[in-house]
Amino acid sequence: MAENIVNRCFWVNMKNPLYVKYHDSEWGVAEHSDRMLFELLILEGFQAGLSWECVLNKRDAFKKAFDDFDAEKISRYDEEKCEWLLSQPIIRNRRKIKACVTNSRVFLGIQKEFGSFDAYIWGFTNGQVIFESCDIRTTSPLSDEISKDLKKRGMAFVGSTIIYSYLQAIGIINGHIMGCDCYKGK
Repeated sequence: MAENIVNRCFWVNMKNPLYVKYHDSEWGVAEHSDRMLFELLILEGFQAGLSWECVLNKRDAFKKAFDDFDAEKISRYDEEKCEWLLSQPIIRNRRKIKACVTNSRVFLGIQKEFGSFDAYIWGFTNGQVIFESCDIRTTSPLSDEISKDLKKRGMAFVGSTIIYSYLQAIGIINGHIMGCDCYKGK
């Protein structure tokens, strides 16, 4: 698909091949793998207060540091492992690292309750994709609802703005602008 993309969303930094590839082949594409859903949830939490491009540029370092986003392994991280993570070439924020451990445990609980995280997160829209241009808002009633539920379950760094961005990343919200070749799966 990426080789046929000519028109892209305005926010893509065309000088960054990682960002172009992410836009063209990942962002807004319906994701159903629990491992990928977890990875993107963790990365979106690290984005809080920063740009997505900053996180994307460190994605490989995050994968290495966080055991390829294995929720089971992360759920067992202790204080020593969290301290070690602060020395890695990732976004070194103690609160965000601790939130990853907590969020992994909640994630695993959701998997157990719903059979998969995919069933939980896509259940909010009955499996339907919402088409909505990325330039119209940063939160929505849907992101408010999911954020509230995740917080109630004990997750951190899952405010409505982060969750809205997450929903776009995993394709529940296809936020490509109307002129983008990726809008509505073109």
